[in-house]
Amino acid sequence: MEFKDGSIIYPLPDDTLLSEKEGKWRINLPETYKEFIKKYNGGTPIKDSFKCNNHIYTLDRFLCILTVTGERDDEYYDIGVVRTQLDERIVFDENLVGTELLPIAVLFAGDFVCLDYRNNVEEPIVCVWNHEESSDLNPVTYIVSNSFEEFLNMLTE
Repeated sequence: MEFKDGSIIYPLPDDTLLSEKEGKWRINLPETYKEFIKKYNGGTPIKDSFKCNNHIYTLDRFLCILTVTGERDDEYYDIGVVRTQLDERIVFDENLVGTELLPIAVLFAGDFVCLDYRNNVEEPIVCVWNHEESSDLNPVTYIVSNSFEEFLNMLTE
């Protein structure tokens, strides 16, 4: 996979940081996603478009996983920071402890690509979260693919 020059955000996450985030979010990240994020943290792919729900979406960039200190501008793209900003708009049940939708990429115009853990906590599907149609405790999503790997294979120029 090719990425735009200078778009990958360093430092790249290691297994320790990924394990810490999995514990905090109470999920297991797919192995293919973990291998991807350890190489391409926050990158903007050259092949950045995909079709879903009879619409062509353009990926602005993948989100990153960082140790957030508040000292860097690119922390805005950290998954944990984005989750906090979206708050209850990506939550189906306010009493749930853990994560159902995990944003992993920002799309042009404010939507996000998410890992969706609602039906399978071991193998999440990939969906688009629609910001305009979603409201507190009522996220609106559209299924994109059955796996992260399948999603990557859908990306075109």
